[in-house]
Amino acid sequence: MEQKSTLREINVNRYITPLREGGSMPAIIEGDDDFLYVLKFRGAGQGTKALIAELIGGEIARKLGFKVPELVFAHLDRAFGRTEPDEEIQDLLRFSEGLNLALHYLSGSITYDPVVNDIDQLTASKVVWLDSYLMNMDRTAKNTNMLIWHKELWLIDHGASLYFHHSWHNWKEQAQKPFKLIKDHVLLKKATQIEEADKELSHLIDDTFLDNLVDMIPESWLNDSPFDSVTDHKAAYKQYLKERRDYSSEVIVKEVQNAG
Repeated sequence: MEQKSTLREINVNRYITPLREGGSMPAIIEGDDDFLYVLKFRGAGQGTKALIAELIGGEIARKLGFKVPELVFAHLDRAFGRTEPDEEIQDLLRFSEGLNLALHYLSGSITYDPVVNDIDQLTASKVVWLDSYLMNMDRTAKNTNMLIWHKELWLIDHGASLYFHHSWHNWKEQAQKPFKLIKDHVLLKKATQIEEADKELSHLIDDTFLDNLVDMIPESWLNDSPFDSVTDHKAAYKQYLKERRDYSSEVIVKEVQNAG
């Protein structure tokens, strides 16, 4: 039985077009609510772990006050794989039957450009804090994963976060380790108020919020598990997220200051 969640659930009504960016090849789809979404496929290269990272990263970002497109669980029927003429996409659809994750499509948005779009230092510091906390390696000048929509900053694509969970090797130690790749963050030079950001953000992701968030992970996304049970698997995510928060002033703040 799937875990009950606070996310809306939709059915994919129409596959519109692939977004050939990166290896996961998400797609624009239409839901049965008539809205457009960017669908992240469980059958893509990183599998359901990327969907878990997207769910956790996106909802933590939202909790911290950032604008993030609405996340929904999206059911993909097996019929889509049979009607798609492109063999690569056909395989992706076939391997993604069932429950996937989708983000509301921000029609007309433009990619954040650090040369053109200005962000104040505190906001930049908060984004850097978030990505250091999540160990998100995918917010660089080459691929900012930030959009400007209606003159406001929106954060997208957190699927490369929590990279420790691809092996779960030394995961307990990872919670207390600095994130070395923060040195490549597109906003690092502007993150001059990281201490202020830490004080403002760390208390917002309390234990209850993190417990409820991890409990939203569908059980079908945890089928490739090194743990004895789904409960143990989710407990590991909860422990990691809580410990990394508790060590934020020692791990996140110092690493950002050193990298800058």
